[in-house]
Amino acid sequence: MATADLDPLLLDPTRLSIVALLAGTEWAEFSWVRDSAGLSDSALSKQITNLAGRGYIEIKKGYVGKRPRTWLTLSATGHQVLRAHVAALRQIVEQSQQAGKAHHASEPSV
Repeated sequence: MATADLDPLLLDPTRLSIVALLAGTEWAEFSWVRDSAGLSDSALSKQITNLAGRGYIEIKKGYVGKRPRTWLTLSATGHQVLRAHVAALRQIVEQSQQAGKAHHASEPSV
């Protein structure tokens, strides 16, 4: 199986969801990612700290009027890691399906 390209950080469904959400956007506001992923502020903050620490996402802080805002984007590294991770998952599924078909073909007829 192609587990070599599976990224340990993206094995967590929450982090994978965040990265997948960001893959479809240029910049996303923190609150949109929080709501879309179904997380609390603190849970999302913890996850983006982990992802940013690995260089998978970039964080930009600013203001809209007088209100502070945080925006997130998936970095080039994040895009690359996500593509490799998804390709590895697809390869695992394909290999498992092929193994299942081969096993089924070798079963004796009843």
